[in-house]
Amino acid sequence: MKKIKALFLDRDGVINKDPGYVYRIEDFEFMPGIFTALRGFIELGFEIFVVTNQSGIGRKYYTQADFDKLSEYMTNEFKAQGVNIKKIYYCPHAPDDNCECRKPKSGMFLKALSEFNIDMKSSIMIGDKRSDIDAASGAGVGKGFLLDGDKFSSVMDVLEYIKGLR
Repeated sequence: MKKIKALFLDRDGVINKDPGYVYRIEDFEFMPGIFTALRGFIELGFEIFVVTNQSGIGRKYYTQADFDKLSEYMTNEFKAQGVNIKKIYYCPHAPDDNCECRKPKSGMFLKALSEFNIDMKSSIMIGDKRSDIDAASGAGVGKGFLLDGDKFSSVMDVLEYIKGLR
């Protein structure tokens, strides 16, 4: 069976604007160009996965049902734009819970690897925090891109960079 190349994306700050603890559809605003950028990655043969810390669940700022409802909305919006999200992995724990899934630990990536035939070395992580990149690196993800406004500000910037490598 052929291994797949995964594009792992953090959610808040990468897929959508992050004013803090986004859990309501009316507060969810997609980042400019995200649909076009992800279609570009799909054209390059990547499968899309979301890996997101959601400590708002553990902190009781919102519920699992709130997260599920927003995730369904997000994936449906992506589908309508020709982008399939293969799976959303999330950590619902608060930082003090000392779980294995909360980034910068690699649990969500290792779970994806156990469920899908992923070529981690050919895969990419795009995040907006150093912990996103560290978690991906710990699981053997080949490249990590930090959206810190320095070299990269958007998923589209990363796509253009990757295309330039070809």
